[in-house]
Amino acid sequence: MDFKMSYMAEEWSLKMPKGLDLEVSHHPVTMKSAAHLIIAVNGLMTSTSEPVLSTDFQDENLLSIMLESTVEEDNIILRTAGPPQFTSRGETECTVTDSQKRSLVLLQSSMELHAVMLQGGSGDRKVHLNMSTYAHPTPIAETRPVALGIKGTNLYLSCHKDDDKPTLHLEEVTDKNSLSRISAESDMVRFLFYKRDTGVSISTLMSVRYPNWYISTAQDDDQVVEVCQETAPRYRSFNIQLQS
Repeated sequence: MDFKMSYMAEEWSLKMPKGLDLEVSHHPVTMKSAAHLIIAVNGLMTSTSEPVLSTDFQDENLLSIMLESTVEEDNIILRTAGPPQFTSRGETECTVTDSQKRSLVLLQSSMELHAVMLQGGSGDRKVHLNMSTYAHPTPIAETRPVALGIKGTNLYLSCHKDDDKPTLHLEEVTDKNSLSRISAESDMVRFLFYKRDTGVSISTLMSVRYPNWYISTAQDDDQVVEVCQETAPRYRSFNIQLQS
């Protein structure tokens, strides 16, 4: 780093206006201080305030340029910094059954999803889901963030707390464009789940907002779909069949 900074100082010194010199001390250099130096030198070379060749160029002029460089660098940080984003990459229709081959059924009266063993001729009761997949800002091995909406409605599965315990809800989303980009720090992550494939078409669905809380079904038939932790006596694996 010392060699590189000495070489850069020599290059910049050749470009400095007459009457000014550039000296770089050999103290440990950070990337931030190097950025300050580059911006400050560029400010000197392109300054339109007081010409540096003028005999009127004073310490105050140099200080002004240095302060402007600091403001410029801070603006660059403000423009580039920001929370990571989950970005939608597409939507696929699918059907979901649990490990006991029970289908998901929507109960309109209670606005709940139940896991039901459907008999012949009642297959039209099962819901079809629109599964949106997302690019993860910091990818996790073998997982893919997804949002799950009930086809033909504005209802999406969401996970948020009731009485300090994560719970699963069906929530209406009137503006679906609000789900196209989701900040990792926003409340909208309640709609996201990590889909982890554990076999052919077999997956678990874990809340992004509340790690280690999974979408699950009860041991008994025709019970509400909820979220639970791994130790709960519930079924957490689902067969997700994509529809062509």
